[in-house]
Amino acid sequence: TDEIMQQEIRPLVAVDIIEQLHRQFAILSGGRGKDGAPIITFPEFAGFSEIPDDDFLNVVTYLTSIPSLEAASIGFIIIIDRRRDKWSAVKASLTRIAGAFPGNLQLVFVLRPSRFIQRAIADIGIKLYRDDFKMKVPIIMLNSVSDLHGYIDKSQLTRELGGTLEYGHSQWIHHRTAIENFAMTVKTTAQMLQTFGTDLAETELPNDVQCTEELLSSHTDHHSKLKDELKLAVKQGATLLTCIREPVTRSANSKLSPDELENVATVERLLAQLDETEKAFDQFWTKHHLKLEQCLQLRHFEHDFREVKLTLDNLMETQAGFADIGDSVTRVENLLKEQKHLEEKGQEPLEKAQFLALHGEQLIQNNHYAVDSIRPKCVELRRICDDFTNETKKKYDILGKSLELHKQLDKASQWCEAGIYLLASQAVDKCQSQEGAETALVEIEKFLVTAKEHQLSNPKEFYNQFDMILTPEIKANAQRIVQKLEDVQEMFDKRQVSLKKLAAKQTRPVQPVAPHPESSPKRASPKITRPPAVENTSYHFQVRRRGPAAQNGNHALVYLRIAAQGDKPAGLLVTCKPHTQGHIINELIETERVYVEELQSIIEGYASEMDNPSLVHLIPSALQNKKEILFGNLPEIYDFHNRIFLKEIENCIENPELLARCFLKRKEDLQIYEKYCQNKPRSEALWRQCGDSSFFQECQRKLDHKLSLDAYLLKPVQRITKYQLLLKEMLKCSKNSEGTAELEEALATMLDIIKSVNDSMHQIAITGYEGDVSELGKLLMQGSFNVWTDHKKGHNKVKDLARFKPMQRHLFLYTKMLLFCKKREENTDGHEKTASYSFKNSLKMSTVGITENVKGDNKKFEIWYNGREEVYIIQASSVELKNTWISEIRKVLTGQLEACR
Repeated sequence: TDEIMQQEIRPLVAVDIIEQLHRQFAILSGGRGKDGAPIITFPEFAGFSEIPDDDFLNVVTYLTSIPSLEAASIGFIIIIDRRRDKWSAVKASLTRIAGAFPGNLQLVFVLRPSRFIQRAIADIGIKLYRDDFKMKVPIIMLNSVSDLHGYIDKSQLTRELGGTLEYGHSQWIHHRTAIENFAMTVKTTAQMLQTFGTDLAETELPNDVQCTEELLSSHTDHHSKLKDELKLAVKQGATLLTCIREPVTRSANSKLSPDELENVATVERLLAQLDETEKAFDQFWTKHHLKLEQCLQLRHFEHDFREVKLTLDNLMETQAGFADIGDSVTRVENLLKEQKHLEEKGQEPLEKAQFLALHGEQLIQNNHYAVDSIRPKCVELRRICDDFTNETKKKYDILGKSLELHKQLDKASQWCEAGIYLLASQAVDKCQSQEGAETALVEIEKFLVTAKEHQLSNPKEFYNQFDMILTPEIKANAQRIVQKLEDVQEMFDKRQVSLKKLAAKQTRPVQPVAPHPESSPKRASPKITRPPAVENTSYHFQVRRRGPAAQNGNHALVYLRIAAQGDKPAGLLVTCKPHTQGHIINELIETERVYVEELQSIIEGYASEMDNPSLVHLIPSALQNKKEILFGNLPEIYDFHNRIFLKEIENCIENPELLARCFLKRKEDLQIYEKYCQNKPRSEALWRQCGDSSFFQECQRKLDHKLSLDAYLLKPVQRITKYQLLLKEMLKCSKNSEGTAELEEALATMLDIIKSVNDSMHQIAITGYEGDVSELGKLLMQGSFNVWTDHKKGHNKVKDLARFKPMQRHLFLYTKMLLFCKKREENTDGHEKTASYSFKNSLKMSTVGITENVKGDNKKFEIWYNGREEVYIIQASSVELKNTWISEIRKVLTGQLEACR
């Protein structure tokens, strides 16, 4: 027990009765009896009977409160020194002590008067009045201090009583006052630290940089002052400890009395208490100071984010308005310069954004408390930077294409002018001879070769190359130049035909009339010979899909129709030929047979081979004893389809109306796919680890499979989703006919199974939930939402961060509980991301309420808990999704209400 803590509830301290203590009518010298009982001495005091009762009681009460509880429980030894007094003084002392002594007494020693008459009177008086004193302990009358030494060792008695115990009353009072002052200092300091800690914990974090800096500075200054107070208190305690130990320090032969040793222990405990208080305060301050520094970092980050985002938004707006692609080479070159200037202008804000995003990532890595606020901003900054970079690249590509187009158009136009000039410059009279005609043909052929250099050998191909960037104005110009190219080409073709005839056979001279390019006579534009229009034609084909993701044997009848109108290009139209129920059932049975065969080949060609002694040496160590992980419950699926399901659907060939009953009848059996799909992530992880092993290559070679095992392990997942597609086709063929209701029920059953499988895949990825999810009832819904929380528990404390943006939460709705989880995605060895759901919170459905509409947003609804003490505002991605969840939650609440009734 801490004696100093007892002093906190004692009414008296030394300073309160300092005058009475100085009168020295009673002292606690520090001596102890043989059994450790504290000794209180009442030395000779002339005016003992005149001491007021209150003063006597206060002093005696204070002295009895100083020893430890253990020592006080033994009982006090009272020594009354009345050697120079009378019997009346002895009687008065015993009477007063018996009536007012507050502690337990063990023995009372009385040094009776030394004068003969008074001693005789005292002997007689003690016999007569012993019972009047009402003391339950022995009263031993002593003639001298030597008699006292027979009961108490000299080392425990002061010099006045013939002992060797050093005792200075003034020093004793000084030590007691100092110890009690130090205890009060420790208490006051601890209270100051506690008050400051409470103020810190209740401080709301500011929302701007300036207020955060001011708060950080204020708290730091206050912390420094309290640390100074702590140092001063420690120094005070160390000084006091040195003073108490001074006799031992001064002389090696000196020893501290038990009371002085208790004083040392008390001061040491106070110092230890002060040290523990300081450590606890430093630990709390470290966390709080870190929180304030992180808050300041966050406010700087948010401030910089707003500035950078504003600049980037303006930049993106400027870029969005930069839509012109130019109508000439000169214009496009100017636009490229402007784009270059915009890109250079954007470099600085882009670098700031990238640096700020990097800074945000560093804050996250340093375990910043506002990760959910920082990460979306980092993502937003990187997205804007990527958008600007991609848009800039796209602009450069478009302008580059536009520049290339206009250069080609200019070259084409120049080529046409050069061609016209060539034709006009060929003298007709010189072409009449065979040699002249051949020379002209060579000139034309050389010139036509240059068309290939300018990619003008096929005018239509040239036109189609740039069709994606053509504006109506550029398209009109391009069409004009293409038409001009075709006209010039036609002119060359005609000239070549004429020249070839002249070169082959001399003809009678004809008076030539040379065309002149500048002043050619008006004539009709040469007509362009176009291929005849293709009449609409239809063909029937059976189409099979190929590839690992397709079902083998999956086919459908389709139309292929080649259509053309006038001189427009021909088009290919694909339309489905209406299916009959017979076609669909045939397709179902055919693909089911293939599916069963493939499952059999996997089990026999891979799973069974894992037990083949001749192939054991090829199996990697990571795959040993992990057949069930790799294949899951595939043997169970194969057994069900081979023995039961295939035979049942084969019986539906003649009776298609029985198909729906097959699915309804085997609803529970088809739940085996849920177990397979739940195991699929583990199977894929094992395959990624061991898929390249020689064992699998050898098995694939023996089976003569073109695809590896992982493609076949995907078959069950594909198959379970295929049934609902076939049922939908059956439903289309049987609208308003007998059996439609059963088909609709079968379709709903398969969709429910697929949903159950999908939900279970998400459910197994929940981490951090300490309970058993199987005890939460059926999983009804799951999905991702934006969530805001509102707690009606007063202001947010330092330990809680007020969120400025919604939390991204993935909700799991069970019949008994609603779980809030945080979705996390991790890349696994370069493969697609694997999702997991970290548990954050849960609400019992028996204690929640729901508000369907939230003012201002028709996609939001409220779920409240414990009489709206906690409110969760949930935003769906669409109104339809919101209504679906509300409907499902209301079903749960209605079911609970009916159960209660």
